[in-house]
Amino acid sequence: MADEPALPVAAGRDKDERRRLMGRCALAVVGIMSTLLVYGVLQEKLMRVPYGAEKEFFRYSLFLVFCNRITTSMVSALVLLSSKKSTDPVAPIQKYCVVSFSNILTTTCQYEALKYVSFPVQTLAKCAKMIPVMIWGTIIMKKKYGGKDYFFAVIVTMGCSLFILYPASMDVSPLNKGRESTVWGVSLMLGYLGFDGFTSTFQDKLFKGYEMEIHNQIFYTTMCSCVISLSGLILQNHLLPAVDFMVRHPDCFYDVLILSTVATASQFFISYTIRTFGALTFATIMTTRQLVSILLSCVWFVHPLSWMQWVGAVSYLSFSHHSTHNILCLCSN
Repeated sequence: MADEPALPVAAGRDKDERRRLMGRCALAVVGIMSTLLVYGVLQEKLMRVPYGAEKEFFRYSLFLVFCNRITTSMVSALVLLSSKKSTDPVAPIQKYCVVSFSNILTTTCQYEALKYVSFPVQTLAKCAKMIPVMIWGTIIMKKKYGGKDYFFAVIVTMGCSLFILYPASMDVSPLNKGRESTVWGVSLMLGYLGFDGFTSTFQDKLFKGYEMEIHNQIFYTTMCSCVISLSGLILQNHLLPAVDFMVRHPDCFYDVLILSTVATASQFFISYTIRTFGALTFATIMTTRQLVSILLSCVWFVHPLSWMQWVGAVSYLSFSHHSTHNILCLCSN
């Protein structure tokens, strides 16, 4: 009889632990949504809005990747040094390079796609990232997903497809006057989805396989990204022209500076989420932020939406409660 009080004590501890986990999940959601919201608006401004009296466009997407990664690597290095944690690589360097290279391809596809499709189209298309993550999770992590999970993922993707295939405006970009469903634009978005799904899943595998700290993975992957992106800039002869553009347009420099800052913050939130809750939870969180980004872009950049796009958006919203429920369940388990 003396052991009976242990049950309510254990239940209380379990409840406290669940509450703490839910708090961490809420922090991850707010952090990812707020930083990527600012990131998305600045990203579109840099790639689609002209600068100066001569209406010049910034065309050096790989330079943005380099700026983002070098800022993140410096911050992660400072955190490692200030916390006096080991700066030695936990995993083989080539595995960091795999994440790095895949991440660069992801970001480059994302920036380049903005030359052919508007940000609302790109943003809602990202709702389809759950399917690549589930596929890569099955291949890399040997995970198994139920039919219900695939059903909801397909419904969300169908809503995205309606949004992409039925644009309201033919004037989609100052750099390209074709339809938003242009073959090259769609190909870039498919590349983005595939590489992004691989990146987050492989990060998840590294976290689980090597028990590495967040800052350790961020530092080595972003350092690899710096080397790769800088090499690409030099080979393409884009480094000096990009710097010259920012010297001539100081407002572009400030946009790049803010973009790199929020990109760094988002990277820490993303890595924390993947390490704590897994790649699929991260993909689910990402779908919940899409509508806010779309509406903000539509208001800010005056993007019209066709009635079929509204049908696609409503289809997504109709099943978004399932995504939210998944987050809560995954975080409380």
